[in-house]
This record gives sequence, structure tokens and C-alpha cells, in this order.
Amino acid sequence: MNIQAHDQLGLFDQQAALSLSGEPASNPTPVTEPSPWCSELILNGRAEHCLHLLAPMLKLLSEQQEQRWLALVSPPEPLTMQWLREAGLNPQRTLILHPKGMQSSQELACQVLELGCSHTVITWLSPLPAAAKQRLSRAAETGNAQSINISQQFGTI
Repeated sequence: MNIQAHDQLGLFDQQAALSLSGEPASNPTPVTEPSPWCSELILNGRAEHCLHLLAPMLKLLSEQQEQRWLALVSPPEPLTMQWLREAGLNPQRTLILHPKGMQSSQELACQVLELGCSHTVITWLSPLPAAAKQRLSRAAETGNAQSINISQQFGTI
């Protein structure tokens, strides 16, 4: 086992030396950089516990000092305006948006992000494929906003 670890370390040293020397690696592995514009939160557990975890985060986001909105795109049924008020969110700075017609939640989120009228747009797209995350990230960068996706299967409360 010691020899294997040493061999792996040697391989790492060779790859590091190649990258430092500017020579291309023989099998470069694509590295996806984390986006400063798009984040994902994955919640597991009972819906009411997940909502208790979300409430303080949403409250802080609704109290941002800038004059833009917190937008919730297609939130799960338990997240009503009444629930948001009871959780202490600022209703004057919070929007709940739902797509119309053939529009998808992702398309709506991208439009809201690109407009720049919201400092943060929260979506519930589960699962979030890499292409969707890239699209949300580009839209967020365009509108100088933050995109947060929450992956959670909400059950009944």
C-alpha cells in the first residue's frame, strides 16, 4: 500500500510539474469552476424541518439594504405569502413568481435574473443539470444578481 501511495504521489508531482512548466497534460481533466453567480442548496428530510432551515436564510435575503427584490420562482406549495410573512420576511421586498403558458421555471428565472431587478432569484429546480446551472449563472452575471437553486422534494406538512 505504501508503494501505491508513493506512485500516486509521483503521478501527482509529474502532473503538477507539467502544469507549472506550461506543457499540456496528456489527459487533461476538465475542471468546472464554481460560479460566483449561482449556488445550489440541497436539503433532505421532512418538509417542515427544511422550511425551518430555509426561513432564516430567506428572511436575511428579504432584508437586503439594496432596492432590489428577492424573487422566488415556482416555490413549493408550503411557501405561500402567508408563510413568508409568518417567517418574518419583508413582503415589500419579496416576489413570488410562477411561469405562464409554455414558459418553464428555468426560463422565467433566467429572465428575472437578466433584468437585474432582483438581487437574488431562488429556484426549486431538481435536479439541476450542469447546462441549466451555466444558463442561470450567465443570466445572473448579466443582471448582477445571485441565483440560488434549492433541491428538495417537499412533501405535505
